[in-house]
Amino acid sequence: MSTVRVLAVSAALFVASSHLAAQSARSEGSQPPSTGSLVAGLAGNAERGRYLVESVAMCNECHSTRDMSGQIIPGREFMGGNIPFSPPWPNDWAAVAPRNAGLPGYTDAAAMRLLTEGAIGRLGTRLRAPMPRFRMNAQDAADVIAYMRSR
Repeated sequence: MSTVRVLAVSAALFVASSHLAAQSARSEGSQPPSTGSLVAGLAGNAERGRYLVESVAMCNECHSTRDMSGQIIPGREFMGGNIPFSPPWPNDWAAVAPRNAGLPGYTDAAAMRLLTEGAIGRLGTRLRAPMPRFRMNAQDAADVIAYMRSR
């Protein structure tokens, strides 16, 4: 088995085991208390949402304003900005990421759809790349929404 294949299989197993461990912890009631509002009948945990937004989905990388050297400007996280990269082939790539602090223009239901059904925007149309086609579970999405509403 090639080194690349071994690494790919190892990464897939790590992700799967991490997901199973998280699901197990939730079912045992060890999830931290809710810190957000109800979204689709679920209490969103803003602190867990912060982790998902900043360390997993990395929303701040596109949705933040950058200085001339390409560094995110402190205090301008999630306030929108130019997308810092683009593919070298012809594309329909968004050049600017909108502000997502507070999720302006999104109802909780529209934000839930965006995060669980594959980047469907508030007007019901698919968002342009590089917006990821998220397929979060409802609890993860509720946590992200709670965090982004707090921004």
